[in-house]
Order: sequence, then C-alpha cells, then structure tokens
Amino acid sequence: AMAAAAAGAFSLREVLEAFQRCVTEQREVLLEPYLSGWRGLIRFLQSLGTVFSFISKDAVAKVSLLEGHCGGRQGQQYVSLQSMVRHELAAGPAALRARSDSGCRTVLRLHRALRWLQLFLEGLRSGDSRTSVVCTDAYNASLAAYHPWVVRKAATVAFCALPSRDAFLEIMNVGPREEAVAMLGEAIPYIGDVYSITQELFAQHKLLDLP
Repeated sequence: AMAAAAAGAFSLREVLEAFQRCVTEQREVLLEPYLSGWRGLIRFLQSLGTVFSFISKDAVAKVSLLEGHCGGRQGQQYVSLQSMVRHELAAGPAALRARSDSGCRTVLRLHRALRWLQLFLEGLRSGDSRTSVVCTDAYNASLAAYHPWVVRKAATVAFCALPSRDAFLEIMNVGPREEAVAMLGEAIPYIGDVYSITQELFAQHKLLDLP
C-alpha cells in the first residue's frame, strides 16, 4: 500500500477525510482541505487515463492557482471560501468580474466540476446502469452547460470507453467492492455539503456566472 501511496495513487479515504475536514462549525468551507480533496479527485480522474484529461488538466491548473493565493502575501484572506469572497468583493463586483485569476472565478470552475463528480460518484454507488451512462448523465446535468459543443461531443464519445463499475470500485483503493460502495456512501454527503454551502455563498453574492 505504501508504494501505491508514494506513487500518488488515488485513495477514496483521503478524499473523504479532506471533505470531512472542510466544513467548520460555523459552516465555513476551509480552502486547505478543499484543495486537498481536489488533489485526490484529480488523481482519481488521472487514474482513468486520458478520458477525463480535458477536466483534470483544467482542475490541476485551477488548484495550483488557488494554492498560489493561499500561499501568497494575502494568504490569511484565503483561509476559507467565505473570507476569500469577502476579500475579493471588497474591491467591488466590477473589479472582481474583470479578473481572470481571482479565487472566486477559480473556485467557481472547480465547483461546477465538483457537482459532476458528486453526481457521477452517486451513480457509481447506486450502480443501476453502465458507467458510460452514469457518467454522461452526470455530465449533462452539470458541466455540459458550460462547455462548447465540440468539448461536449468529445466528452460523450470518451465516456463510452469507460471501464466497468467493478473496475471503478477497484480504483477507489479501499478493499473489496462492498467497502468501496460503503465509503462512497460516506463520502458523497460530505462532498454534497461542501457543494451546497459553496452554491449558496456564490448565489448570495451573485457570483455564479463569473466570466
């Protein structure tokens, strides 16, 4: 197991623990565990080969941009999503909209992808249809709306090549199938919680359509 971990293999447990740590008692979403959870999800996407590289490459870029904010001079403003929104909105909505490297815009892109992953993992857990169908349905209900037709077309074709549900559950790296399914059941509500707090926060501040 150590060798796999060293090689940066995906572990569902890691993602679960990161998203568990994300939400404080005050319902703030901490950026450090959020990014940690995303790093795990990126490894999950990468372990599936090139099928998801159009999403994982973008997520890698977004995560590293946010890491830059967190580690920068203004790092203390980027402890939580809430403090980030307050900080970036202080310059005014127009200034925020004009910035392509803002934390808010960057989180919004990850947020949309998180919804797709949440729906996809939910579909894998309930396992009532082929993975290509589950993935396509999840994509159409989330990310597809933000992708140009060419990307949507390519994605849908790529999803047809997805491995079976059993192969996916094996990639989860938590032992037998039942354990993987049980852990998905545990992880999905935490991911969903982070998603809905973010959605509410961004809606409240009219940030859901940042260009």
